Amino acid sequence: TAGGPPVLLWVDTFTDHFSPQVGVAAVRVLEQAGYRVAIPGRRLCCGLTWISTGQLDRARRLLQGTVAGLLPAVREGVPVVGLEPSCTAVLRADLVELAGGPGAEAVAAGVRTLAELLAASPDWTPPALGGVEVLAQPHCHHHAVMGWAADAELLARSGAAVRRLGGCCGLAGNFGMERGHYEVSVAVAEHRLLPAVRGAAAGTVVLADGFSCRMQLDDLAGTPSRHLAQLLADGPGA
Repeated sequence: TAGGPPVLLWVDTFTDHFSPQVGVAAVRVLEQAGYRVAIPGRRLCCGLTWISTGQLDRARRLLQGTVAGLLPAVREGVPVVGLEPSCTAVLRADLVELAGGPGAEAVAAGVRTLAELLAASPDWTPPALGGVEVLAQPHCHHHAVMGWAADAELLARSGAAVRRLGGCCGLAGNFGMERGHYEVSVAVAEHRLLPAVRGAAAGTVVLADGFSCRMQLDDLAGTPSRHLAQLLADGPGA
């Protein structure tokens, strides 16, 4: 929206290269909510892949550059909206621990999930999803760092019937990709996620904001899943 308040959309590497449709849907939703969407003017990184493999010095340098890149907008009151929960969690928590300083604290405080921003937008009304069954798999980092309350509140306002799962999908970022971890990864998925998906009624929307969760669902269950941005932008059947 030309005259709407600005928002900075954090287009992480996973979304940009593997799930660009999620980013496109997020732009549509944010514009429908009246926001003027921009993306960072230069390539920034949360350093997640370096953090998860113990390369903390490299991650720290990347995050210091990210703070420098985001701080001007944050100081002007522009919210930063993350789409990938693991990356968003880095910006909310690890950023302060690794980069440190008041600039990092300011950036972390300015980061929002999509649901957090929309739930606090007084002029936005969620789409009517009455009668839609949603099986939700909150990402572990989403649950642990940001919390899933804003997502639950938003979906309740939409009228969707939501069953929220607990526990991990089992992929856990690079863990499930490493040699020797496959059996454990599958066993974790079989604990709750895969039985719930197999038992879901036809037409149920499987909601998974995490790229790892969506990959696990696709690989182990052959089940397509959707990001919250896609459900809000396109409805249950798109």
